[in-house]
This record gives sequence, C-alpha cells and structure tokens, in this order.
Amino acid sequence: MQSLTNNLKNALQNRVKVIAALLLIGYVSGAGAEVVSYDDPWEKTNRAIFSFNDTLDTYVLKPVAEGYDTVTPKPIQQLVSNFFSNLGEIRNAVNAALQLEGGEALASLGRFGINSTVGMLGMVDVATPLGIERHYEDFGLTLAHWGTPSGPYVVLPLLGSRTLRSGIGTLPDSMMNLQGQIQPERDQWTARGIDTINTRASLLSSEALIVGDRYTFIRDAYLQRREYLITGQLPEDDF
Repeated sequence: MQSLTNNLKNALQNRVKVIAALLLIGYVSGAGAEVVSYDDPWEKTNRAIFSFNDTLDTYVLKPVAEGYDTVTPKPIQQLVSNFFSNLGEIRNAVNAALQLEGGEALASLGRFGINSTVGMLGMVDVATPLGIERHYEDFGLTLAHWGTPSGPYVVLPLLGSRTLRSGIGTLPDSMMNLQGQIQPERDQWTARGIDTINTRASLLSSEALIVGDRYTFIRDAYLQRREYLITGQLPEDDF
C-alpha cells in the first residue's frame, strides 16, 4: 500500500513538474539563471495591470464594500465569512491529501461536516472551539510541497497578486470551489458577488497599514505571506 502511494505521489509530481517547466521555460531562458521567488522581471506589465485593478477597486468595489459595511452589522459579516470559508474546506482537504497530510485532510473534512450541519451551513464555526483547527491549503502550496519552483511574481487582471506557481494553481482550485456547483448560474454569480464584497469590506480597516508605494508594499506582503504558508517561518521585518 505504501509502495502504491509513493508511486502515485511520484507520478503526480513528475507530471506537474513537466507542466510547470513548460510554463516557466520562457522566463528561465530569458533570465539565464534559476527562478527566484521574490524576483519581479515583469514589473512594468504588472504595474499596468495593478493600476487597472486598483482603479476598478477605487471606483467600483471599494464604494460598494463601504456601503455594505455601513448597513451590515459586523456579526452578520462574520456569519457570511464563515459560510464561504467553510466551502473552502473541500479545497483544503483535497490539497492536504495531495501532500499526503492525512491528518490535515481528515480535519478539514471533519470541519466541513460539523460546520455544515451543527454550524448552520457553516455560518457558525463550531469546529474550532472543539479543537479542530483550520489548515489553509491551495494547489499552489501543493506544487511548492512537490518542489515546483515559485516562478516570478505576476499580477492578474481582477485576481491580483500571484506567483507563476500559485497562478497555475488557481485553475484546479476553482474546480474544487463549491460555489461553482450552485445552480442556477444566476445564484452562483450572486454568491460570488457577496463573497467578494464581504471580503473587500473586511479589508477596509487594513488599508491604513499600507505605506510608501502601494504596488511594492502589496507585492512584498503577498510574497512574504506565501513564504510563511509554505515554510511556517515568520518574516524578519514588519510585514
């Protein structure tokens, strides 16, 4: 059984590494050196996309989030956050399993089961007080666990900060997102909109932390958070 598990893991790792190598080859050949996680060779393009995203946020998303924050009590916002966080437990469980972290995978499935039933469809986090902690995972972290290089920093339209590795992981993660199973499709987009606005509202108070160049601050904060999720080690500076 252990041999079969190892063979499966090796096969998955090899396939993902081949895909990642094909996607990274343009960067590697152009740079003439190994891929560095904190490198930003596409900064000019990234800044243009960042400016587009920031303008969209300033004139559309942020005003809507501020209105939502004004009329929606904080306890209700927390219930909404819990609901959508609970849907993410399936992604957490699958990626933990792909990393052969059986305990974390079972914990995520247990959280989903408990919070979806006793916790009123996930709106109340019952699992955490019971000692079942949440372990965030995504496919980008799974690729890192398998040894796939980070690749350069990239800003995606609407989605924002990514590394090339975490950007690749966005697609399989979207397939594990239970929001995509909501029918009819109109309700699915309504759910996505509520999730986006609620998340943006939760970040309103954090904007005061941004100092200096917004692009650089957000880039470095994102990369340091990803590094922490991978290594478990806190950065040496104040991000």
